[in-house]
Amino acid sequence: MKYTLGFIGCGNMGGALITAATRAISAKNIVICDHNKAKTNVYAQQYGLTVADAETVAKEAKFVIFGVKPQVMKQAIEPLSDILKHRENVVVVTMAAGLSMDSIQTFIGAKLPVIRIMPNTPVAVGKGMVLYSTDGMDAQTETEFLRCFAQAGVFDKLPENKMDGGSALSGCGPAFVYAFAEALADGGVECGVPRDKAALYAAQTLLGAAEMLLQYGHPADLKDAVCSPGGTTIAGIHALEKAGFRGATMEAVLAAYQRTLELK
Repeated sequence: MKYTLGFIGCGNMGGALITAATRAISAKNIVICDHNKAKTNVYAQQYGLTVADAETVAKEAKFVIFGVKPQVMKQAIEPLSDILKHRENVVVVTMAAGLSMDSIQTFIGAKLPVIRIMPNTPVAVGKGMVLYSTDGMDAQTETEFLRCFAQAGVFDKLPENKMDGGSALSGCGPAFVYAFAEALADGGVECGVPRDKAALYAAQTLLGAAEMLLQYGHPADLKDAVCSPGGTTIAGIHALEKAGFRGATMEAVLAAYQRTLELK
């Protein structure tokens, strides 16, 4: 076994995980593959990673990570199934929404150890939220996998039947936050704040508020602490509630979850 991590697919999420992995383990232990050579060339030049074909990744990496869309997962795995199912000490890692570990094992044609992860894009800056489940995994191998991505962010293990709901929140959530940040900045611009400063104020406000949540707990308590009676903040909260902000946010998570179920 020549490599610890092998990536098949270097799209947005795969690329974010590659970036995170290079901060935790040596580049010589990572091999990457993608049909788009421009993508692999970027990572090869930036981090000194080895570029190979999918067969080489399947043969020589301990953790074979499929970073492909759910719709093409079957056709990505099946040509490699003979290689994978005759190997020892290989772990297949998938990040495809809606595809169970059992489905992955069916595509391979063998009950190999599988890790299913649902990361979000902030793993690229070491602040990701990664949900994961395992099947057929021993504790030592699981620890090794987590060590490889120690710089990606927070990993949380949960039963696979909770993965779809969790990923609708954390996996899709960054896009919802970016939309909110854009709206916050637009509000500042409408109040006369220069665009570049409004964008900075919105981003730093979200960053600080998130840290407060992680350190001090319940969002309702923190919100109430900012809302002075008869003050400016409670007037803003009133406007958000009047516009259906809370319900719209919940609907966004639910819509993402329902789409995940459709992808099954």
